[in-house]
Amino acid sequence: QLQLVDSGGRLVQAGGSLRLSCAASGRTFTSYTMGWFRQAPGKEREFVAAITWRYSRTNYADSVKDRFTISRDNAKNMVYLQMNSLKSEDTAVYYCAASVRPVVANWDDCNYWGQGTQVTVSS
Repeated sequence: QLQLVDSGGRLVQAGGSLRLSCAASGRTFTSYTMGWFRQAPGKEREFVAAITWRYSRTNYADSVKDRFTISRDNAKNMVYLQMNSLKSEDTAVYYCAASVRPVVANWDDCNYWGQGTQVTVSS
């Protein structure tokens, strides 16, 4: 089992920045591709970003490209999501997730999920 605890969500003004963190424990963290997903009220859960365990290759949803950056620190078993130029439409619960697959784009690609952290962007 891999346990994921995500944190860092809060209320922030539009145009501001926020960094989410995800702490992993329990299994070999470096074996997993890590991702972030989000779900806004009344909307489907959507993919935000992912990073592979080898070479730290990243991919992003078009809606966050050039504003968000995913990174990982394998020595600390941590994954981060740096969010800049936040918009009201970024308001959602954000979930960290881990997958044994090299490519992650869907919730069902993942094997483990965090509990979620609320990000609210006020306009």
